[in-house]
Amino acid sequence: MVHAPEVTDYLKSKAKSLDEISDQIDEVNLLNLKKVAAQKLKDQGKNDTQIQAALEAEFDGESKFDSEKDKSGFRQYENACDRVKNFYAEQHTKQTLEYNLRIRKEFRETVRARMGVWEALELLNTLVDESDPDTSVPQIVHALQAAEAARKDGKPEWMQVTCLIHDLGKLLCFFGADGQWDVVGDTFVVGCKYSEEIIYGPESFKNNPDYYDEKLQTPTGIYEEGCGLENVMISFGHDEYLYHICKTQSKLPKEGLWMIRYHSFYPWHRAGSNAYRNLMVAEDEQALKAVRAFNPYDLYSKSDAPPVVEDLKEYYQGLIKKYFPDELEW
Repeated sequence: MVHAPEVTDYLKSKAKSLDEISDQIDEVNLLNLKKVAAQKLKDQGKNDTQIQAALEAEFDGESKFDSEKDKSGFRQYENACDRVKNFYAEQHTKQTLEYNLRIRKEFRETVRARMGVWEALELLNTLVDESDPDTSVPQIVHALQAAEAARKDGKPEWMQVTCLIHDLGKLLCFFGADGQWDVVGDTFVVGCKYSEEIIYGPESFKNNPDYYDEKLQTPTGIYEEGCGLENVMISFGHDEYLYHICKTQSKLPKEGLWMIRYHSFYPWHRAGSNAYRNLMVAEDEQALKAVRAFNPYDLYSKSDAPPVVEDLKEYYQGLIKKYFPDELEW
């Protein structure tokens, strides 16, 4: 079993690399979201000024915390493209049905560590990428930035806590993850036809054996029409890992659980997407609304003036106690 004080320099270095690719993926997704929405508005006959105004309304919604923030300075898509392409080539090759069945069995049978939520956040404090041009702060600060943004907007305490912990599943990189492909990146449903909405498209799975299995390449695959997203396997990574932990060991409402599970599920929740609707039930519409409400606090909360951890520790430790036991099994 792994305990936080035993993290080696090698694992810290590995974590830095994972943090870098994770941040680059976030920036690509941010730009892709804007590109899709802008094209949709352009098709509706909107001019550039109208498109810009509409984008602010669509992507910020009720979120006011960053209304004056200049988002043009984020890393540009082309600067991250080659690295991101290589990442997704590996992820789309290795995220097989067989792997997802095996890793879920291992998850159920293995306790990797025992620690509280704040201790877990402090462990993530080692995830720093000194070469990242957008941020030079640890993951714990990004967690606090997201939580503080939600708090500033008057969101309920459970949502503040959800923002605080949403990336804790990245602890997988300390617990025997095979690489980055099984921790970060956009997620998708495994065991059915690959959606056109998946980044780089279905053809990016040509090195994955599932691509050639006719039984898996139908709209429902191994599932049933309208089975509900709760009953499908989403490619395993930090979202799915933390979701199953919080589902059994927290008092978070279902909206918070949805935000955690689906926040990287861009093929589904990206604006204008109709992916996986054949698998959905009515409740999944509420889940879609929840994750879209969450995403601004994740994508837009990076700041050059990060919060001071010690100033906020007491407040968030108090919230954590309301929703989590003193110690969780990871």
